[in-house]
Amino acid sequence: MESGAIADVFLLADNRLLREALVRILTKKSDICVVGAAPYSPGALEQIKAAHPSIVLLDSVGPVFSEARLVTSLHAAIPEVRVAMIDMELDQHTFLRAVREGVVGYVLKDASATEVAATIRAVWAGEAVCPASLSMSLFNMVKGRPLPAGASRVLSRRELELVVLLRERLTNKEIATRLHLSEQTVKNHVHRILQKVGVQDRLAIVEHCDYI
Repeated sequence: MESGAIADVFLLADNRLLREALVRILTKKSDICVVGAAPYSPGALEQIKAAHPSIVLLDSVGPVFSEARLVTSLHAAIPEVRVAMIDMELDQHTFLRAVREGVVGYVLKDASATEVAATIRAVWAGEAVCPASLSMSLFNMVKGRPLPAGASRVLSRRELELVVLLRERLTNKEIATRLHLSEQTVKNHVHRILQKVGVQDRLAIVEHCDYI
């Protein structure tokens, strides 16, 4: 961040009270400029692209983990944009999923407006921000976690192949094209992998299979 530079922020928040309160607070900061604020909607990405912010603040996990993959789409449209989540729960799984999606700031529900502003400044300066209570989960993720007992032995060769493609965040249709399979066959494979590994969603498969 250059000396005297201003962080252009877009606030995407479904909570209207939070959204309006933060806009009032942040506009008083000399080094922060709110370039837009809106609730989440299918057209939100276009609004953000038009505003071209340096930082996007989100108050919900929905846009991050939905099929729309908002954070991925944002990075594709504005490569230099940085995304932070505010008003979050102290939940390790949600936090790690957010990090994997490209979120670089994670602020809990009990954070003050001063802490939110400090997070914006830190993220704008190129830093990553998370609660100290969640930092250990990052170390554990980098170190690598083993699969549940026996899972590595029960995945078939084809299922292991799918895990590699799931890590690339490919859709079922994209995987089907890559492997010359029908989309339904891919869906069946993914369903069986979920059962064998003992997790609830595709991202959790990747988290448990980082050894590949």
